[in-house]
This record gives sequence, C-alpha cells and structure tokens, in this order.
Amino acid sequence: MIPPPRHADHLAPGSPSPAASPSELGDDESWSRAPSAAELESNKNDLAEIRNDNVPASIPQKQKTSKAERRAIQEAQRAAKAAAKEAGLSGKSAGTGSGANPAMPKQAKSSKIFQKKDVPQAASTAASEKKVTERPSERDRKKDAPHPRMQFDDVHRVEKAKKRAIVNQSEARNRVELFRHLPQYVHGTQLPGLESKFFQLEPMHPSVYKVGLQYLSGEVSGGNGRCIAMLLAFQVAIKDYSTPPKKTLSRDLTAKISSYVSFLIECRPLSISMGNAIRFLKNRIAKLPLTLSESEAKASLQSDIDRFINEKIVVADKVIVSHAITKVRDNDVLLTYGSSSVVEMILDHAHELGRKFRVIVVDSRPKLEGQGLLRRLVEKGINCTYTHINAISYIMHEVTRVFLGASSILSNGTVYSRVGTASVAMVAHAFGIPVLVCCEAYKFHERVQLDSICANELGDPDVILKVPGKADLGHLKNLADNENLQLLNLTYDATPSDYVSMIITDYGMARLLPCIVCLADT
Repeated sequence: MIPPPRHADHLAPGSPSPAASPSELGDDESWSRAPSAAELESNKNDLAEIRNDNVPASIPQKQKTSKAERRAIQEAQRAAKAAAKEAGLSGKSAGTGSGANPAMPKQAKSSKIFQKKDVPQAASTAASEKKVTERPSERDRKKDAPHPRMQFDDVHRVEKAKKRAIVNQSEARNRVELFRHLPQYVHGTQLPGLESKFFQLEPMHPSVYKVGLQYLSGEVSGGNGRCIAMLLAFQVAIKDYSTPPKKTLSRDLTAKISSYVSFLIECRPLSISMGNAIRFLKNRIAKLPLTLSESEAKASLQSDIDRFINEKIVVADKVIVSHAITKVRDNDVLLTYGSSSVVEMILDHAHELGRKFRVIVVDSRPKLEGQGLLRRLVEKGINCTYTHINAISYIMHEVTRVFLGASSILSNGTVYSRVGTASVAMVAHAFGIPVLVCCEAYKFHERVQLDSICANELGDPDVILKVPGKADLGHLKNLADNENLQLLNLTYDATPSDYVSMIITDYGMARLLPCIVCLADT
C-alpha cells in the first residue's frame, strides 16, 4: 500500500515537492540521504527558538471567582459599555462642529477603567443587600413547606438518626417489604431505658419527658388528647425558660421546641394535627416583637397556647356538635366506628335533648377502642349494639346514618383516620347510607395522599398475635420469631372522598357526595 503524499508546508525548506518529477530534481541527491547529527542538532535549536519566541515567559493564573462575583463583573462591564457608548455619542456630536479632539478616546478609556473598578463594588453591595432582603421570605417559605419524611429503608440515614436519638430502639426483624420506608420498632424495650435516664436528660424539660413516656405506654392516645398534652407540656417548658446570655429568645426558644419535638417523634410519630399545632407555636415565636421583655414574651406565648386549645379544639367540638345534632332524628340507628371524642359528644348531646335512637358501635382488634365508648354510652342509658368490623355488611342494612371521626382531612378530600374507617365508609356507600365525618378545622392539611402506603404509622406487630382472654396459645407461641412470617399492624388508612357524604367542621357542613337522604334532610 502506497502512503499518501505529505503536505508541502510540512516539508523541509530544501526538500522537493512530492509532485516534482525526476527531471526537476536534477543531480542533487541530498533529499534521499539521511540527515547528519549536526543537521539534527541545528534543527532542534531552531525549533527551541521558535517556541521561545511564541510562548510567553510566565502565564499568570486566573483567580477563581464565585458566581456572585462573576455576575457583578458582568453587570459592571455592561454598565461601563453603556457609559462609554454614551460618552462616544456625546463626543461625536461635539466633534462634528469643531474637529475631533484626539484626547477624547484616552479619556473615555480611562473613565471606562475607573468605572470597571468602581462598579463591581457597588454591584456586589447591591447584590448582598438584595440577598439580605430576600432571606426572610425564603425562610418563611421553608417553614410553611412540610418537612420531608425520613425514609427508614435508607441505612446511612437511619444510623445517623440512631446516634442522635435519645430513645434506644431496636428495629423489628421480620418487616413487610412494602412498608420498609416506615419505622417499626420492637415495643416494650424503650420504656425501661427512658425511665433509667430520667435524671440524665439535662436539656429535656420534665413535662416534655413525661408526655413522651405517656405516648410510649399508650396512656395518652387520640388526636386531640395527644395534641393537648403536647401543647400543655410546651406551655410549662416556656414558663420555666430563660434566655441564655448572648442569645435571642426567638431563635433559642425555637431550637428548644425543635429538640422537644424530635424527642416526642422518637417516642411516637406525630399526628398531622400535632404538626399544625407545632407550626402555629413556632410562627407565634417568630412574630414576637423585639420590644417585649422576656417575661412579657413568655406570657404572650402561654396565652397563645391557651387560646389555640380553647378555640381550635374545645370550642370547635362544641360547634361541630351544634351542627351535627341537626342530622340526628328520632328512631334513627346511628353507626360509629372505634372511639371518636367528638362523635361521643354528639351522641351524649342528642340523648340529653331526648332524642330516641340506637347506636351500633363497630370495633376491631387489636386496640378495641370501641369497648370504652360502649361502656360510657351504656352507663348513660343509651341503647347500644356492639359488633366487630367483620360483621359490618350484615348489620349495615339497619343503619340510617354513619358518624365517623378523623385524624386529618387532606386537600383532595381524603379522610385520614383509624385503620378500618375506609372499609366502613365503602360498605355504607354500597348500601346507600350517608357517611358524615366530623373533624376540627385545625386537622386539615395541604398534603395530597391517594393511598395508605406512602405515609402511615406502624403499630406493635406482636399485639396481633395476642388474643384477649387467652393467655397461652400453643399454636401462636413464639410465632413472631419465625422468619417466614411478617406481621403488619397499620394504624391509619385513607378513605377517598367518593365514599364521604358530608364533612362537619367548626366552620360548617360541606357536602362532598350528593346523597338522597342528606338532600332530603337539608
């Protein structure tokens, strides 16, 4: 294979062109012999001189600049160009009448250099002032945005959380794969460890510590009960608070509240209503006037907590009862599921007014909260029927209305409540029976949720194996240690808005799904 001819520019000055014929070469055969050592040395010296002439002796390295500095330099260059253009236009207009001034370009150039030196400082100060003014709005937006939920299937984040945790918890071994992103711990091991640390937790206030123990033991339960206990603990902590030296009350107290909230989350995950109450309290702390003294600020926050409990929970429940009582008629058969405090208040008030009705209490394992509600209603003389959720379809044909409580109502109308609520609402919808959900307005949330998998709370899986009244069952003993068995105890479920007829709140009643009975009543 014949190699392609070399370009003429890359050949030596005395070498012939590849296109030259043998006649043009003549008798000079120097091109065909190999170069000598002296010629090679001279060629090297020539190339070194050419390189030294073309390459500068020292190349200054550019200093790294930040994005803000580069932006300021660009703005300064634009401003300098605009100023130079205006100066050039004015110089041209002046030079048309009486000749061009040769000193003008130098003056414009020098003024341009000075402007370039001066403008970046002004631009940088303006940018910094702009940042300072924009920071509060960004912080407010971050406060209003819901915090991202921790994914407990991330091993590294879980290990970091364990190092910061106060409560020593051990994860359950046999976990359901679909719910690995939710925390699930072995119950019964946290309480003794916390009790032994009672005198060692210096930054934790005793009232907050007490509420955390009550969450762990299950002594305080229910959305309203947990929220009220938390706010009262914060109220006592604020009363005993004193601002450390060289710190401001708003910043330090907000950090304290955040540490208390982290401790309560370790004891039991917060409900949505508790998150709204915490957001309210932090907002009130951030908006405290700087002119207030420490005692006045603390008194203002304590009164805000009292006002929140009174207006958003106590008075709100009374208003819901006044609205819901209009839906209770004589000879009605009312069905409720679990134990809702506001539904119990509605039934008590209807009984006090002399209404003749019957209540069907539907319950489910493992908590069996309906038994406590049944006991209280029977003691007050209300006619009741008790059944489990597996018999809901057999008794639904007797029901005229269904009253349900809610842990939260999301922005797409989904009712977030105790697990089993969705089943009751769907069966009632299939029978054409109106479903009325009673919920305080402070439990509403802007979150959108379509299922019960993304966000939920996992309860103690071992309680599913424990049957009340039977202490020792041979076929269930030590079954939790079996690797082939995965136990799941969900706390909440999501009921779509299609199965809810009306929502009763302290702001009024809102009909979600047209129902014949509801339309006839209204």
